[in-house]
Amino acid sequence: MEKIKNHTGRINDLIFKKIPTDEGIVTVIYTRSLVEKMALQVMIFVPLANHINQIHQVSEKLETTNFPEILNRLISGQTLLYFHHTNMLLCIDTYSAPTRSITNTETESTVIGPQDAFTESLETNISLVKRRIQNPSLKNEARTIGTETNTKISILFIEGIVNKDNLDKINQRIDKLHYPAFSDISILKQLIEDNPLSPFPQYYMTVRPDSVTNYLLDGRIAIFMDNSQAAIVCPTTFLEMFISVEDYYNRWTTASLLRMLRFFGFFLTIMITPMYVSALTFHPEILPYELLLNLQESRSKVPFPPLIEVLFLELIIEVLREAGSRMPAKVGQTIGIVGGIVIGTAAVEAGLISNILVVLVATSALLSFLPPIFLMSNTSRFVRYIFILSAGLFGLYGQMLAFAWLISHLLNLNSLGTPFMSPVIPRKAADLMDSIIRFPIAFLKGKKGISNSKKK
Repeated sequence: MEKIKNHTGRINDLIFKKIPTDEGIVTVIYTRSLVEKMALQVMIFVPLANHINQIHQVSEKLETTNFPEILNRLISGQTLLYFHHTNMLLCIDTYSAPTRSITNTETESTVIGPQDAFTESLETNISLVKRRIQNPSLKNEARTIGTETNTKISILFIEGIVNKDNLDKINQRIDKLHYPAFSDISILKQLIEDNPLSPFPQYYMTVRPDSVTNYLLDGRIAIFMDNSQAAIVCPTTFLEMFISVEDYYNRWTTASLLRMLRFFGFFLTIMITPMYVSALTFHPEILPYELLLNLQESRSKVPFPPLIEVLFLELIIEVLREAGSRMPAKVGQTIGIVGGIVIGTAAVEAGLISNILVVLVATSALLSFLPPIFLMSNTSRFVRYIFILSAGLFGLYGQMLAFAWLISHLLNLNSLGTPFMSPVIPRKAADLMDSIIRFPIAFLKGKKGISNSKKK
């Protein structure tokens, strides 16, 4: 008891409470911020006063010499009971810290399908998946990471479907981690990616239980972290970054149209404004004569070259977007709309930018939000600047060099050792039925090639 008090002397919410019982004095030790009073009353105090045998039935005996284990149990929300007369130490899991209730998702909302989303509670998130897959083959392995935070994670997979090589790879990468603190699962994702220097996310992140369920049934691996809402799915392909779970709830015609819009929208958002720079700086002959006249007229008062003009407006858009996201929701939305209209109109009238460029930049900004994964939206914003600078330096030739780099980079990326560009370059022909064009559900019975599943 003295050793516990010495090691926890400045933890003010650690409570030591002595209670007389039929078996002598018992000291109850618990962390007040991690245990609800009602849980203590029902699970500890009432049985100690009336039915002490119940305590022995539901508790776990700890070795008093294993001091690190004792401290870990305390700080994880469990309650210790020390029997002074017999020098016995029991442990009962009373963790009942307040958690957020299950609500709708704000980042991956859909019109059709389930509306529940993961929370920051690890147990709640696992239960949301197990409600959908009621199968004893669904396994979840618990791990602890973070040298300072001791953060709990859980690796979910379906035994008999998952590829064991993929499972071994993810376990090896987690075992090699030596990082002090994990405040969110996105930090873990960056540490276990195949190429952490790439601007492209190589694992799928989602807050939707139905999306994780679909990937688990396909033979993928899902990773959850305590105090983090999202889940990681691996391995993943480039095309799956543009696939929403709602595509499977819609008719195949609607789903195919939306997928093509998202996929080609990604390439449009990184090409529209660089094309403006190329055409006006190096290649005016590629534009129709009437359009060229309109562009020259709109830029007649603009003192800057097209490259500076585009970078100026793109940075203004970035500032508005960042400011709107940091402000309260109601104020931020107003600032984004009003600020965009006022600044855009004033800049055109002042002769700083052309009115046609305002339309192109606004269209490009809207297209960047088409991918259902927000990380891909951020990637398109970053890659766009590479294309703008290439267009400003070398025109269309520079754009094609940047595009060649982009395709080469994507072809060299891996997700858990699997080519990132599957199924564009298919691992098996059936993958093309669930790619840019989504065939009717009756055709989508097979597992994906990237999962390399045991079951076909």
